[in-house]
Amino acid sequence: MASRSLLYARAFAELIRYDVLFACRGMRGVRPAPGRRKPDPAAEDATLEASICDAVSAVVPFYWKPIRCLQRSIVTVRMMRAYGIPAEAVIGYRAMPFFSHAWVEVGGRVSNDSPVYQKRLLVLERL
Repeated sequence: MASRSLLYARAFAELIRYDVLFACRGMRGVRPAPGRRKPDPAAEDATLEASICDAVSAVVPFYWKPIRCLQRSIVTVRMMRAYGIPAEAVIGYRAMPFFSHAWVEVGGRVSNDSPVYQKRLLVLERL
């Protein structure tokens, strides 16, 4: 398992990477690559998943600009996939009154947010 300081550094680097790629290529640049690695059974450990979510949450307040749910979710998915966890970023919405939100799912279970969003919002896209 990765050390906590390594996870924090990687989370911060992924936030910077997201900003640079979004500025240069828009949403095409920040979409997480399809899971290139086969899921590692050892990596599906809930503690690693929770550690990655905690690392992203811990780094966000120190970032120099506001981080929204989509950026946080894509960064979390990229980190999880790098460690062999088959995660998906999900974008959901409600039409009236309009509301949208992004979260991370692993095996159909919400990982980085409240499971209420999964139940109350319609899925627009899975990344």
